[in-house]
Amino acid sequence: MSTFDDRERAYEAKFAHDADLRFKAEARRNRLLGEWAADQLGKTGDDARAYAMSVVTADFDEPGEEDVFRKVEADLQGRADAATIRAQMARLMDEARRQIIEEN
Repeated sequence: MSTFDDRERAYEAKFAHDADLRFKAEARRNRLLGEWAADQLGKTGDDARAYAMSVVTADFDEPGEEDVFRKVEADLQGRADAATIRAQMARLMDEARRQIIEEN
């Protein structure tokens, strides 16, 4: 086996690993965002958990995060503006990445 083949396999493995971590971080961010939004809506307990899961599943509507943003923005209408929601999404993405790295 050549060095080139070894490097190619290592690159492919790293790409797959990074994609897996990115998917986990996005899903974690969406759950954390759902928990934050549920709190803004006054939801607690099972209602809050169910709402957070609805935010996670909203991400499957289309590629990217705009589907999640639109859901939360519509649900929080009059309680949080777009800039606040986007800032929370960015902050929670950093938090989700940190949590995922700590777990691995």
